[in-house]
Amino acid sequence: MQRPPASLRLKMVIAGAVLWGAAAACASSGSAQRAALAQIDAALQDGEADKALALVNALPQAGANNAEAQNLECRVRFALQEWSTAASECQQAVDLDGENSDYHMWLGRALGEWADRATFLSAYSLGKRARTEFETAVRLDPRNPAALSDLGTFYKDAPALMGGGLDKAEGVADRLDSVEPARAHQLRGELGEQRKDYGAAEREFKQAVATSAHPALEWTVLASFYRRRQEWPQMESAIHSCVAATARDPAAGVALYDGAGVLIKARRDPELAAQMLEDYLAGSSKTDEAPAFVAHWRLARLLQQLGDSAGARREQVAAYALARDYKPPQEH
Repeated sequence: MQRPPASLRLKMVIAGAVLWGAAAACASSGSAQRAALAQIDAALQDGEADKALALVNALPQAGANNAEAQNLECRVRFALQEWSTAASECQQAVDLDGENSDYHMWLGRALGEWADRATFLSAYSLGKRARTEFETAVRLDPRNPAALSDLGTFYKDAPALMGGGLDKAEGVADRLDSVEPARAHQLRGELGEQRKDYGAAEREFKQAVATSAHPALEWTVLASFYRRRQEWPQMESAIHSCVAATARDPAAGVALYDGAGVLIKARRDPELAAQMLEDYLAGSSKTDEAPAFVAHWRLARLLQQLGDSAGARREQVAAYALARDYKPPQEH
């Protein structure tokens, strides 16, 4: 084969070098963006809302066209209880990547929370949109346990006019049986409670504990059931079981946050609730679904209640350091 002239060979070498350099730059840029997204997610999990938002804002302009970045900002806004803003960010994530089950699930969650606080007409529209998003999340990934659970809860709580129905929720529980049995039992327990079949509800919640990979979480669900029934000795026993289960399973540390919330709502044993929150904050399994800044606020109120004003102030400062603009609701 005849070789190309030297001048042409030189041009080919230069072109190849340019293409290689562009590819390397692109790969480097992609790697940098993945690292930045990982930093945002880490800040989100640690409850550092302000840091997470600053990292989002520091992304290159291309970050505005990155579905994962939009979803992460949605989740930060969700943790801050900025429901409409969270929904807007989640909608952008879905618009950029409509095939991601989790993005639809988070949009459904944001819309659902927004609907709970809206006027009747707005709530109806937002609720229907939330149902569509949960259904889409499940259609895209039929084995997404969190999306299935959210859909089942929506069907259980929503009126028929909005697409809800207990029979639909039962169908979701059946699907959860082969995906995550503990969630199936929990959903059936909630359905039994809604039907005022409290014996069946209790049995299902106990089955959720027995079948869960992280039973500490299910103990808080059972404790919450007893709180609603005002069965205080059973509630307190379930909370102590939660604490013991968490000691054996540090990955379930979020159960300490949830269990403390049960005690706070019941207005019982503030010392134990405070200790549970302290242990949660000191642990390594924090999550954006139990925001650290909210935990600090709850702990501050408990310490104030217990007469520890200095400790309460310390926790308030810690909460502000993580999420300066968060406004804690009274129940926290």
